[in-house]
Amino acid sequence: MLQVFDERNRDLIVNVAGRLTHRDRAAVSPFDSVVQGGDAVWEGLRLHGGRIFRLDGHLARLRASARALAFAQIPSDEVITEEIRRTLAANGMHDGVHVRLTLTRGVKVTSGMDPRLNQAGPTLIVLAEWKDPVYDQGGITLITASVRRPAPDCLDPKIHHNNLLPSILAKIEANMAGADDAVMLDHRGFIAETNATHLFMMTGGTLATPTTASCPEGITRAAVLELAAAAGIGCQPGDYTLPQLYTAGEAFVTGTMGGLAPVVSVDGRTIGDGAPGPVTKRLTALYADLTATTGTSVILGVIRMSMRSFMITKTFVPCKG
Repeated sequence: MLQVFDERNRDLIVNVAGRLTHRDRAAVSPFDSVVQGGDAVWEGLRLHGGRIFRLDGHLARLRASARALAFAQIPSDEVITEEIRRTLAANGMHDGVHVRLTLTRGVKVTSGMDPRLNQAGPTLIVLAEWKDPVYDQGGITLITASVRRPAPDCLDPKIHHNNLLPSILAKIEANMAGADDAVMLDHRGFIAETNATHLFMMTGGTLATPTTASCPEGITRAAVLELAAAAGIGCQPGDYTLPQLYTAGEAFVTGTMGGLAPVVSVDGRTIGDGAPGPVTKRLTALYADLTATTGTSVILGVIRMSMRSFMITKTFVPCKG
């Protein structure tokens, strides 16, 4: 699964610290914490019909992650939402958009790991792209990665941080094996998630999903759990092993980038009959309805302009949080 470049993104306007600039001229300081040590937190947002699905939940997770990392300042939800609106308006975006929201600790006075060197910040980056769901709705294939998800006492996954190297290493293994993504186990050998998504499977007549002991609390995962409960589909979070996944009647993954996507094989084992199962189809339809009808409106008016005449700058002033 290789994402194809969308020509509509060639002249994107990117928002870095409140400055709206063409993607080729956007700049982050080499002294910024995200460059110095990956010291940042992030969220992936999806724009449906002028609304961002569960924006409040995403901003709450962003804020909690920044507080856990002891960021001295955190912009308010209102400030972040306004910067998202400005970015979407500058690009004339209304639907079918993925937004990558990054909040770094800010700019250091000199190179170094010590957060006391940060005397300016934080830096808010809003990157909005036209992007369809990234997974094939006919089904994806997975392999099991050798890379494990760290235990909470190593690097707590409840901090939605920018250190994605374990996921990248697992994705490399999937690429080398010709699979779409990789299942990642926790330090005990139980399934945690994939390199990019949460995992669900039908086993013993129950919809099962791993706990979040060794992976982030997923926004899409939570929505699916709510939809399943409302639809009378019993779901049990717990510790599950690879053989339980291999023998599942059906399986699917969840995430902001791809919504729900069926899993048709894992490590060469066909899952179910190798096609999207009935529970997967039902929850996919329910999720599509939910994202189409709910969310926070962020479109105050579509602004379209050519890059030849476009020039907007603004100084980003962080608010204490």
